[in-house]
Amino acid sequence: MIAKKDLFKISDYLWEIPKSFRKDMRVAARFYASEKMLDDIFRDRSLDQLVNVATLPGIQKFALAMPDMHEGYGFPIGGVAAMDIKEGVISPGGIGYDINCGVRLLASDKNFGEIKPHLENLAESLFKEIPSGVGRGGKLKLSDKEMNEILEKGVAWLIKRGYADKNDLDFIESKGYLKEARADCVSSLAKKRGADQLGTMGAGNHFVEVDVIEEILDEEHAKKFGLFENQVAILIHTGSRGLGHQVATDYIKIMVRALDKYKIKIPDLELACAPFSSKEGQDYFSAMSAAANFAWANRQMITWHTRKVWNHFFGNSQLKLIYDVAHNIAKIEEYNGKKLIIHRKGATRAFPEQPVIIPGSMGTASYVLVGAEKAMKESFGSVCHGAGRMMSRHAALRQAQGREVKEKLSAKGVVVRTGSIRGLAEEAPFAYKNIDDVVDVVSGAGIAQKVARLRPMAVIKG
Repeated sequence: MIAKKDLFKISDYLWEIPKSFRKDMRVAARFYASEKMLDDIFRDRSLDQLVNVATLPGIQKFALAMPDMHEGYGFPIGGVAAMDIKEGVISPGGIGYDINCGVRLLASDKNFGEIKPHLENLAESLFKEIPSGVGRGGKLKLSDKEMNEILEKGVAWLIKRGYADKNDLDFIESKGYLKEARADCVSSLAKKRGADQLGTMGAGNHFVEVDVIEEILDEEHAKKFGLFENQVAILIHTGSRGLGHQVATDYIKIMVRALDKYKIKIPDLELACAPFSSKEGQDYFSAMSAAANFAWANRQMITWHTRKVWNHFFGNSQLKLIYDVAHNIAKIEEYNGKKLIIHRKGATRAFPEQPVIIPGSMGTASYVLVGAEKAMKESFGSVCHGAGRMMSRHAALRQAQGREVKEKLSAKGVVVRTGSIRGLAEEAPFAYKNIDDVVDVVSGAGIAQKVARLRPMAVIKG
């Protein structure tokens, strides 16, 4: 296990495990954290996993982790790794099972006082309208042809069918579409699992949340984004559902078999990978891109359901899409004139002037930030994606009952609608790091700047 003595402190918020720490490291391992966060970080294997990532062929500059880091599959959640597209590898463990899990923010033209009398009924209607829970299907059943079109076109497919506003595309990362997607690289089982899941939330830490902006921290950017104090906003957090999970499952098996073929040695089988330029690497990238397109379409369909409910209560009131960010994805990006395949697992893109949305744990604050130029030089244009777990779901269940969590949230004025009381216990706020501490790190490090702080008023979960 790594200890504090093994770390080199670069700044108050950035630490390094030098390349000399282990013979098989190709680059150093770096992570963002404050001094007071270190003890929690040392409690799991996230730093050991980060060191393992630093051994992968073709990795550039350093393996990187964000302050919300915690142990994941192969890569730590909160991990960022940049690979040379010619000499480097692509690893499904560096993206995760929930491909393009992400979050989007919708901002209304209403203030808290205007919606407060309707809050209970609004939450109930959202819960009924948006299917949630493990394996739960939605109202839209896709034919094989429709599924293939969504996998390759993403949100654009929904626009043609009246489920999205074409103006939304300008406020979605990559405009809700990765051109590298190929439907024929996605297995029939993955497609079958996703056929009735478009417009569904799922379970776990996924949610739809009605928030109020309780504090503006950067007037200039808040105005630019269309945010104001006491404004009501809605956060949507979900991903590619069973389809994305199956894509990961399928290709992890393929990657494990490819290791010997390409003579790749890794310290952990969960890091199974293939050269990005290989058939296995390209097929996975195409399938992952297709799953990412499905996830963007999924969040867009949930947006359509949300707007439908909103308009029922408030007429033609606006719910404008502020931004949609992915946080489990691999993308080709250029840095210093060099094309790299950037793995972000539980990490969010934060390009200069781009809105960054960082949700907290259930019942706690969330933040809107704006990406900074320093991120392009220091973190491959990346920041954290949330608060980050400190405790497993099983451990959380041992410490709290779902009804107790619901009562505590209600006492704070948060309306809760859920199909699983057990799920509430798994997602209890004490199971996560303090969101303010996490956001303070990326802000203090200068890779993003705080714009607004949001407080939840209603939480809808599976």
